[in-house]
Amino acid sequence: MNNAPDDKKFSADKDTEKLIIPSRRAGKKTLRERLNISLNDLREEISMRYVATVAGVVFACVAVIGAVLVFADPSIVQIENPVQTATPTETIEEAEKRINVKIRDGLSTAEIAERLAEKGVIDSSWRFRLFARLYGYDDKFRPGAYTFTAGMSDDEVFEKLLTGEKVFVRFTVPEGFGVKEIAERLYNLDLVDKEEFLKAAENFTPYDYMRKRQNVFFAAEGFLFPDTYNVESDVEIDEILTRMAANFDDRVTPSMRKRAENMGLSVYDLITLASLVEREVRYPEDRPIVAQVLLKRLKLNMPLQTDATLQYLMDVPKEEVSIEDTQINSPYNTYQHTGLPPGPIANPGMASIEAVLHPADTDYLYFVADRLGHNHYAYTYEEHLNLVNQYR
Repeated sequence: MNNAPDDKKFSADKDTEKLIIPSRRAGKKTLRERLNISLNDLREEISMRYVATVAGVVFACVAVIGAVLVFADPSIVQIENPVQTATPTETIEEAEKRINVKIRDGLSTAEIAERLAEKGVIDSSWRFRLFARLYGYDDKFRPGAYTFTAGMSDDEVFEKLLTGEKVFVRFTVPEGFGVKEIAERLYNLDLVDKEEFLKAAENFTPYDYMRKRQNVFFAAEGFLFPDTYNVESDVEIDEILTRMAANFDDRVTPSMRKRAENMGLSVYDLITLASLVEREVRYPEDRPIVAQVLLKRLKLNMPLQTDATLQYLMDVPKEEVSIEDTQINSPYNTYQHTGLPPGPIANPGMASIEAVLHPADTDYLYFVADRLGHNHYAYTYEEHLNLVNQYR
C-alpha cells in the first residue's frame, strides 16, 4: 500500500455517507486505524462467505428438486390427445394440437394437476402442485373451459388458469348417432361429463311430443337434431340439449307434421320410424324403400323384425345379430313384438324423416343387406330366404 503524503486517497464514512480526506500528519496508520480496517475487512469477508454459502445451498436444493422431478416422478406419462374438429380459421394440424380441458368449480390443485397431466398438457402433476404451492396459487385458479397445447410450460398453464379463458368449441353430430354416442363425443371434447349428460337426457322433454313413454331409456332420443354446433367451452348440459332439440323443432315444419298426421302418424311415431330407417340403411336410394317396407308391415300388423332395434340393446353392436339375439326379452325386440318399439333408437337426419313421409311406391315386405350394405327386396318369405342364402 502506498502511504505517500502527496497521494490523495478518498474513503466513504458508512454512517454519514460523506467523503473525507485522510490525515497527512503521519506517514503510518495508528493502531486504531489499523484495527478498524481489519474489522471492516473481516466483515466483508464474512459477508462474502455468507452470500456464497446461501447461494450454494439454494443451488443444491434446485439441483435436488430437479433430479427428483426427472428421475423419481411416477406421474410423467404420455397421453394421446383426443380427436379435435378444426374450426374454419385453423388447420387440421393446429386442431389436433388443441387440448380442451374443463376446470369445474371446487376442484383442488391436486385434482387440476392430475387432470392436466392425464390430458397431456403438463408432464408432471407433482411439479405442478409443488410450484403452485410455492407461488401461492392454491385456491386462485378460475373454473372454466380452457384450450391448451401439449408440452406447455407450467408458467404458461398457470397464467391461463389464473386469468380465466372462454373459448368456442365446434362439434358435429352425424345422422344416426344415439344419445350414448353423442355423450361420448361431447365427453371427448371435454364439454360434458358423460354420465351427467346421459342422466339429463333421460327425462329431457321441452316439447309435448317428447313426453317420455314407458320402457324408453332416454326421452331425448330421436329429438337431438344431427348438425354442426358452435358452443362456448363452459356450456351447460341443459343448454346443449335445448339447442339440439330446438333445432329439431325448427326443422320439422308444420307441413311435415300435417303430412304425418294424414298418414296416421304422430310426431313421435314419425321420428321412431325415421330412426329405424336411419340405422337400417347405408345408401340414400334405399331409404324410401325401407320406409315403405316398415309402413306396410305396420299396416299388416307384422313384426318389423329390424336388427337395428336389437343392436340398440347391446353395449357393443355386432356386425350381425344371431338367432339367440332375436330371443332377447325387451319391448325393443321387434322380432318378438309387433308395432313400433317404445321410442326412437337414434337421432335421424332429415333424409330419413322425409323417406318416411314420402315412401317409395313399391309393395315389398322383406329386405336383406349384402356385405357391402346394399339392400335387396322381396315380396314373399320364400323369395326373401333365397336372397338371404345368396347375399349372406
